Amino acid sequence: MSRRKRVLKRPPIAKDKNFNSILVSKLINRVMLDGKKTIANRIVHLALLGASQELQMDPVHILETVIENVKPQIEVKSMRVGGATYQVPMEPYPERGLSLSLRWIVWSARDQKGKSMSKKLQDILIQSINNEGPAIEKRKKVEQTAAGNKAFAHLAIWAKRRKENGK
Repeated sequence: MSRRKRVLKRPPIAKDKNFNSILVSKLINRVMLDGKKTIANRIVHLALLGASQELQMDPVHILETVIENVKPQIEVKSMRVGGATYQVPMEPYPERGLSLSLRWIVWSARDQKGKSMSKKLQDILIQSINNEGPAIEKRKKVEQTAAGNKAFAHLAIWAKRRKENGK
């Protein structure tokens, strides 16, 4: 964790032109490689449209549901106390939860082999809306690690009080 002051938030990114959603824009930016945004745009749009045809749902609603399913409720953060480093379970900030969920969705799509990226992303979206697949497994693994370190949860409260007192 940085010892400096918090970094100011950047201005929000523009909404996607086709779906009029910031979430879709964030997914496009996460899929994009080497600055090729039009290719990433095409991949995400084909994946969302294919998933919406298969599930008979609105594409933006599919993405929102998938993100809620993949977003971790709790994660571990390293905290140094008295010369020892502990993995302390903490609730992630909303922006971090969104970022983690988008990252896990794209990584799990990239890890699959033998299909086009739009088809792989479509499959991950369909699996994640049903609470299964590799992105959901990643969330479960992170939450299981946090549950295993529940004994150190009191350190998060201690650190919060210390931060409020200015030490």
